[in-house]
Amino acid sequence: MEPEKKWFALYTKPRWEKKIDSVLLRKGIESWCPLQKVERQWSDRKKIIEDPLFKSYVFVRITPDERTKVLMTDGVLNFVHYLGKPAVIKDEEVETIKKYLAEKDASIAILSEEGFQNEMKIKVNHGVFMGNEGTVIRGGKKKVYVKLESLGQVMVVEFPAEYLSVL
Repeated sequence: MEPEKKWFALYTKPRWEKKIDSVLLRKGIESWCPLQKVERQWSDRKKIIEDPLFKSYVFVRITPDERTKVLMTDGVLNFVHYLGKPAVIKDEEVETIKKYLAEKDASIAILSEEGFQNEMKIKVNHGVFMGNEGTVIRGGKKKVYVKLESLGQVMVVEFPAEYLSVL
């Protein structure tokens, strides 16, 4: 019986996310670098580019036997750890992010969790995040900050406030 594959987050060298993702895929490792389209302004033009959603992070779905093969990839610094062990990312979290990024005009910004206080519990009642519960770190009429516990990151998602209800 094969060991179960689980999602893990890798910490990478800055600006190496796309390169590491392609190298891991060539090695036969299931890898995912979430990208979003972002408009960038240069002095002479504007351009739409695909930018990594999580700076210095790449996700891999591996068995414990594949850990060394992943760590030996140039540009990979380490696994992201939580409570002294490599952090396991829930399949549902990965799927939710993938679904959201597939939506037209999806917009997500990532902020560090540090510095936010408000702990209001909410439930999303509409859209791809429907049924998910989260903790509002800070919010307004359009933006809600949702914790991804296993990553220690805050995902900022824009959608109307009427999509939410307080638990």
